[in-house]
Amino acid sequence: MLGEASQGTESHNPSVLLLLPLSDPFMVALSLKYRILKPWESPLPLDQFLQSEAQSVRAIICSGYCSIDAHLIRSLPALQFVFTTSAGLDHVNLNDCKHWGIALANAGTLNSEDVADYAVGLLIDVLRRISAADRYLRQGLWPLQGDCPLGFKLSRKHVGIIGLGSIGLEVAKRLEGFGCIISYNSRQQKPSLPYPYFSKVCDLAAKCDVLIVCCALNSETYHIINRDVLSSLGKKGIIINVGRGKLIDEKELVKCLTHGEIGGAGLDVFENEPSVPQELFNLDNVVLSPHSAAPTAESSSDLLQLMMANLEAFFANKPLVSPVTI
Repeated sequence: MLGEASQGTESHNPSVLLLLPLSDPFMVALSLKYRILKPWESPLPLDQFLQSEAQSVRAIICSGYCSIDAHLIRSLPALQFVFTTSAGLDHVNLNDCKHWGIALANAGTLNSEDVADYAVGLLIDVLRRISAADRYLRQGLWPLQGDCPLGFKLSRKHVGIIGLGSIGLEVAKRLEGFGCIISYNSRQQKPSLPYPYFSKVCDLAAKCDVLIVCCALNSETYHIINRDVLSSLGKKGIIINVGRGKLIDEKELVKCLTHGEIGGAGLDVFENEPSVPQELFNLDNVVLSPHSAAPTAESSSDLLQLMMANLEAFFANKPLVSPVTI
């Protein structure tokens, strides 16, 4: 199949379905080897478009914003492979993929260091009020009202990490350099690590100044940060979320922030993206970001290579480069 694809004749190129546009470098690289199906350019409704291509689509490329649900999977009987550009898999129906023998690959740990950098950046911003100070200066308040309110130091803070996987471990590594005291909650205790483990998130929150949420979203972790956890974190507590928006009960978080029941938040993800609660916009103790923790200029190039390598491996019947075990 790869030999046919490399000849450049469109009729022999394997068909790859994209559910949303990718950046230009990705589109160019894909179009050189594959017949790219772009349903957003078709005048047909999505279901009719999929029906017209049902027998040709063996592979899908998607992002975390695309739902690979049971309906889509059953609309494509020839589908054998899904590559998602995210590390998270909450948008993919894993049970149906397993049932129909569909192979799955993702970004894996490619962006773990970048997300960890971003989490620490959000935390520093919230504590030291960097974005708030920037707004204060730009609004011309410095000469009128004097120095802006003081922030808080990061060093020696007690930080609880929820989800000590590849991202959580990178966060811990960085915060140790600031002299922070690390503890964690995770699906399982990791005896090889020196950090205290808490099986209950409420207990972890009660012992910490900061919670950093970076676990995967699934049925067990949905709203893992609820009213009880926020109450345990307390009026001076800070919460950072670089995982998924639905890990936090957003309505309760907004209430706690607007009523001064927790100290602040740094949020890169939200429950109903791209919708963000308006109540957060005017809070100087909240830093907001449009789901930007993972991508960097460097990691985008690496992700492109990983995507192409997985596609080439799939169409050549070779082991995937970053497979997901279902």
